[in-house]
Amino acid sequence: MSQISIPYMQLRGGSSKGLYFLASDLPQDDLDRNQYLLDIMGRDKRQIDGLGGADALTSKVAIVSLSAQPDCDVDYLFVQIVVGENRVDTTPNCGNILAGIGPFAIESGLVEVTGDETSVRVHMLNSGKHCELVVQTHNDHVNYQGKTEIDGVPGSSAPVTCLYRDLAGSACGSLLPTGNVIDLVDGVEVTCVDNGMPVVMLRAKDMGIVGDETPEELNANKNLCDKLQSLRLKLGPLMNLGGVDGAAVPKMCLISEPRDGGIINTRTFIPYRCHAAIGVLGAVSAATACILPGSVASGMAKIPETDLMDVSVEHASGKLSIHLQVDTKATPPKINGVGLLRTARLLSRGEIFLAEPQVQLS
Repeated sequence: MSQISIPYMQLRGGSSKGLYFLASDLPQDDLDRNQYLLDIMGRDKRQIDGLGGADALTSKVAIVSLSAQPDCDVDYLFVQIVVGENRVDTTPNCGNILAGIGPFAIESGLVEVTGDETSVRVHMLNSGKHCELVVQTHNDHVNYQGKTEIDGVPGSSAPVTCLYRDLAGSACGSLLPTGNVIDLVDGVEVTCVDNGMPVVMLRAKDMGIVGDETPEELNANKNLCDKLQSLRLKLGPLMNLGGVDGAAVPKMCLISEPRDGGIINTRTFIPYRCHAAIGVLGAVSAATACILPGSVASGMAKIPETDLMDVSVEHASGKLSIHLQVDTKATPPKINGVGLLRTARLLSRGEIFLAEPQVQLS
């Protein structure tokens, strides 16, 4: 069988990297599409016969099309390739890969440049939520050069402003999916929150660690990893996620007092290994838990006394800064809007070749 080719672009979005496709270039059937993506990215843990990076943060896919919704420009489906398990997960969003959707939409001709800044309104299919991306565009092209720096990415680039609305219950159906601010599971107090990403917050000290260990140290701690997996499996159904064995959510976020002026210090397992950085929407959910009275972060988080909060969530490789619009008079406090800066860069574009696709494009 001769090889077939599929157009693609590869972009770094935030602190992740992925392949971006037009939906029209992939099979329309979900099961067929997923088989294509596994062939494209690589099915084994090294992804030796594909373009995946053998790591969760570099084995991501974005599928983009024009949106039928009148208040959105494009639809965006995020697909996580589960490295080494020969399967995909479309349950979560990815706020880092989202940062590349604006540049991709413009580069692909889905959205026209409107001046020095171009707004791209995105419908996130994984959650049904919306985000407006403001992309720097000069001389009718995306501008990738700039002075904005984000932790976890070397150098600087042009900013991509991400403006979120109504993130609560993105995957679980409600901000507090268990109905409680605190749950006791396996003798451990946890706060489960979904404000863009399902996250389980736990005190680091309750898990027998300090909270400033390196990801390598935590990943080598088999007792810790086993405890976290036991908690995940029990909390999945309580969070309306069903069975989560092998799923990318919920993220397990161990917290401790901030070390460097942030609202909280974190170490996040996504899903089984601790990563060097926290995800964009995971950071939003973590910050949300911090402002909820009575959560596991109470007495630990450093919370500004204002409705407009500029906060940063500390992680192993730096901090992620977030602007929160909070209604502190609501019970519990309600986050009305989230803004943050990411960067993105087009890395490559061309054709991917599949040697023996399991299905054929119609």
